[in-house]
Amino acid sequence: MKTLDACKLLDMHRGDAIVVCTMGAMNALDKLPVNPLAMACVPLMGGAASIGLGLALARPERKVFVFDGDASLLMELGGLVSIAHAKPKNFFHFVFNNSIQFAGLGNLDTPGARRADMAAMASACGFDSSQRITNLEDLEARLPSVLNGPAPSFVELVVEYDNPSLGIENPAVEMTDERFSRMGDEIRRIRRHLGCDAEIRS
Repeated sequence: MKTLDACKLLDMHRGDAIVVCTMGAMNALDKLPVNPLAMACVPLMGGAASIGLGLALARPERKVFVFDGDASLLMELGGLVSIAHAKPKNFFHFVFNNSIQFAGLGNLDTPGARRADMAAMASACGFDSSQRITNLEDLEARLPSVLNGPAPSFVELVVEYDNPSLGIENPAVEMTDERFSRMGDEIRRIRRHLGCDAEIRS
C-alpha cells in the first residue's frame, strides 16, 4: 500500500481528531487539504508519539491520531511504555513501516528492517489493541473496528517506498527554515482552533 493512499483513507475517517504526523506521512498529508487540527513533528525526531500522548491526555474528549514512521518510532521506543502506562482511550498510533529511512531520498535501511515486529512490541508494552495491516483493502475493512475498539491502539501499516532520488548528480539541498518552524506554528494553530488561548486569558 502507498503512504498517500493510506493517509487519504485515514483522513476520511478522522472526524475531529487531532493528528500528529512525521516523516513520510507528513509529506503525504501535505498533499491533502489543510486541516487546522494537524501538526507536523519536525525537527523533534522520534517525538510524535509522545506529543500525541500529551494531547490525548489534555483532550480526552477528542481522538488523537499519530502518524509515525518505523525509523522515527525506533528513536524513542520507550514512548510505547509511557503510552501503555497512561492508557489514553482516545489514542491511535499508526506506524507507516517502509523499512527504510529518508524514503525517496537516500533510502537507508532501518535497523531491524523486515525482522522487528513492531505490533508485537506495542502489545508487549501493554497497548489495549495492536495489529499489523499490509494492504489498503484490509485497512479500509478493519479501520471502523479499530477506531471503535479498545485503545490505546497501535496499527503497523506496511507501506511501499519510492526509489532514491539523491546521488552525485542530485545532491541534497539545505532544508528551509519553514521546515523547522512549522511545528510551533501548527501547534499554535491547534490551540487557537480549540480555544486554548481564550481559556488561558480567562
